Amino acid sequence: MGFGQGGEGGRFGGGFNRGPREMFKATCADCQKECEVPFKPSENRPVYCRDCFSKRKQSGR
Repeated sequence: MGFGQGGEGGRFGGGFNRGPREMFKATCADCQKECEVPFKPSENRPVYCRDCFSKRKQSGR
C-alpha cells in the first residue's frame, strides 16, 4: 500500500477527512506569547509558537 491510498488507520495521508483538529492553548517557551497547538502540551516539554518554532528549525536547535 502506497502513501495516501486511503488505507484504514494509515500513518500517512488519510488525515484530511477527520474534521477540524482540536487545538490546545499553550504559552511559547521562547517569547511567552499565548498560542494554540494541535496536541495536548506536556508539562515537561517546551512548546513553541509558530514563529519561534520556525526560527529554531532554521537554526538547527
